[in-house]
Amino acid sequence: MSSRRSAIPSDSLLQLRQRLDRLPPKSPERANQIAATAQLYGISVTTVYRALHLVLKPRTAHRSDHGQPRILPPSELEHYCELIAALKLRTTNKSGRHLSTGRAI
Repeated sequence: MSSRRSAIPSDSLLQLRQRLDRLPPKSPERANQIAATAQLYGISVTTVYRALHLVLKPRTAHRSDHGQPRILPPSELEHYCELIAALKLRTTNKSGRHLSTGRAI
């Protein structure tokens, strides 16, 4: 299925998009351009339209540190969590109640 998705090279799609942008919206030449491209690559006209819509579709971008905490490295974060857990255990009263996490932080 991946070979079907890449049937039209992206540079060909960009060139087709540029040619279509130069033509008026209701021009019959637009349909001729689409049909010629579909015939060239052996695909349907609908597939060419679908590929044109996907070319300029915005995609999400990830940060260079994607998946990593911004503030603390994992080792420091783990140490910090251990300190909070120890503080909560040390502040347990006779009823078994302990300091809230918010106050411990």
